[in-house]
Amino acid sequence: MAVTTKKVEGRRKVRYASLDEFLQEAERLSQADVRMLGNWSKAQIYGHLARTMDGSIDGMNFLLPAPARFLMSLLMKRKFLYRALPAGFKSVPEFVPEDTSLEDELGGLRKAITRQQEEPDRVLHPAFGNIGKEGWINFHLRHAELHMSFLVEAESK
Repeated sequence: MAVTTKKVEGRRKVRYASLDEFLQEAERLSQADVRMLGNWSKAQIYGHLARTMDGSIDGMNFLLPAPARFLMSLLMKRKFLYRALPAGFKSVPEFVPEDTSLEDELGGLRKAITRQQEEPDRVLHPAFGNIGKEGWINFHLRHAELHMSFLVEAESK
């Protein structure tokens, strides 16, 4: 039975200042015993975040119409780039990974983060339009915080 992620209690408070900081925690948690509070495994979370990062460089198969992007940018962009993202959104199917190997998905996440740091160009954000490299990195950090908040380390006995 699927968890209503909007209502999950006990999530961690997570805040990343950089992609390197996020990757360090992802690598550490890949080795840790964690309780998953949401619907996805660690591998699915890492794969989803990597696909989104790659999509910000390679392009995505969806884009809101210009008037909607204008309104979203005006009303919600600052929240989604600088504050915690709310749980409960449904992901676009192309960004929902199968439950595959944690090692493979962590490797994909490493590559995606390297691309974010090295490649200068970005596509339009589907909801906010042209947010540039810095805006995309902020979005990816807030997005990672949301998903990583569902990984809670098991208490040692």
